[in-house]
Amino acid sequence: MALRLGDIAPNFAAQTSVGPIDFYEYLGNSWGVLFSHPADYTPVCTTELGRTAALKEAFEKRNVKVLALSVDSLEKHAGWIGDINETQHTLVDFPIIADEDRSISHAYDMIHPNASETFTVRSLFIIGPDKKVKLMITYPASTGRNFNEVLRVIDSLQLTAKFSVATPADWKEGEDVIVVPAVSTAEAIQRFPKGVTVVKPYLRYTPQPNK
Repeated sequence: MALRLGDIAPNFAAQTSVGPIDFYEYLGNSWGVLFSHPADYTPVCTTELGRTAALKEAFEKRNVKVLALSVDSLEKHAGWIGDINETQHTLVDFPIIADEDRSISHAYDMIHPNASETFTVRSLFIIGPDKKVKLMITYPASTGRNFNEVLRVIDSLQLTAKFSVATPADWKEGEDVIVVPAVSTAEAIQRFPKGVTVVKPYLRYTPQPNK
C-alpha cells in the first residue's frame, strides 16, 4: 500500500556515501528530508544535490537532516559526488544512499512503473521528529526541485507543530499566519498576545508567533 501523509515513515538500514546508517538513529530528534534521484550522473539531480549542500546552514538552523537516495552503487556515488562538488562549487557531506536492491525505493513507493520500470521517480519526503510523513512531493525527471519551497514548507510545518497555526497561500517567513480551527477565538486571543484579526469566524490571522 502506498505511503500516505501521517503514516510512520519506514525505518531502514542502508549503506551510504558516509558509511552505514540506521534511518531512525540518523534522524534522532531532528526533522528529516529524504529525496530520491533516478540515477547517478544525471544533470538535473547534479544541480539539486549541489543546491542541497549549499543550503547546509539553512537546514541545520531548522534542525533538519537530509539524505539523498539513488539505486546506484557506493562506487558510482563517490565519483558522482566529485562531479557535483566540482561543477556546483560546493561540498556534499550528507548521506547518499545506495539502494541497489530497491528495498527502500519500494518501501517509500518511489518506483512508478509508468515513468520507469527500474529507476526511482524524484520523490521528496519531509519527516517529523515523531517519524511521521509530513509532506510528499513527486517531480518528473525534467523539472528541478525548488528548495526555497522545501524550506518554506519546513518553516510552515514547524510553526504548526509548535504554535497551532497554519499558513495561507503564498505565505513567506515573517508574514501573518492563520489560527487553526481547533483553537477558539477566545483561546487565540490569550495564546497570541500580538493580536488576532477575525475576518470570518473560521478565518483568523495573527502575526507569526516566533517573530
